[in-house]
Amino acid sequence: MSFYQQLQSQTEASRANLLSAPIIDRCLRGDIVMADYVAFLCQAYHHVKHTTPLLMATGARLPESKEWLRNAVAEYIEEELGHQEWILNDIAVCGYDKEKARVSKPNASAELMVAYAYDTINRVNPLGFFGMVLVLEGTSVRIAEQVANSMQKVTGLPDEAFSYLRSHGEVDQEHIKIFENLMNRMTEPEDQAQIIHSAQMFYQLYGNIFRELAPEQVGSLAS
Repeated sequence: MSFYQQLQSQTEASRANLLSAPIIDRCLRGDIVMADYVAFLCQAYHHVKHTTPLLMATGARLPESKEWLRNAVAEYIEEELGHQEWILNDIAVCGYDKEKARVSKPNASAELMVAYAYDTINRVNPLGFFGMVLVLEGTSVRIAEQVANSMQKVTGLPDEAFSYLRSHGEVDQEHIKIFENLMNRMTEPEDQAQIIHSAQMFYQLYGNIFRELAPEQVGSLAS
């Protein structure tokens, strides 16, 4: 069994726990309102804006023996630049003030997930960041398109309101293939154990973001 297969197998229960968040089920059933979607976008902004800094921190702390991985991180940085602005533009299309969203405070769950990512990279092992990659991109590949379609059907929002979800659903399909190849080059048991542990933690932390979402959280973002 490849390491990528081991990673998927050993995080299966954590993944299922994230996907059991009530708001995901409600969304897929169409039991959702626009404010739920904007609340999600707002918290997505608060963690996606850290993607590039987290990648930079990861690349900087990788040892020389992982130069091949640093090169991959550099390519990933180029692809991820500015994605937080897509989210803010989606918020604006929904009729909310994107500048108010930009300066808003994240929910505790989003703040804690970002803090855990930085702490793992800087204090424990930079390879732990790839646990976050698995969780965010793997979840996007699984449900982003379904969520966007369901939300659009319920709200009648135009395609322009779903640039983040739909673009990531497509882009992350390719990223997951690249990620699989990178993970299968991880041979040190200590690094493998760290990535698995971090992925399990990120599934829990990301799931908490979904569980904390509430439509009333975006009242202050009205235009």
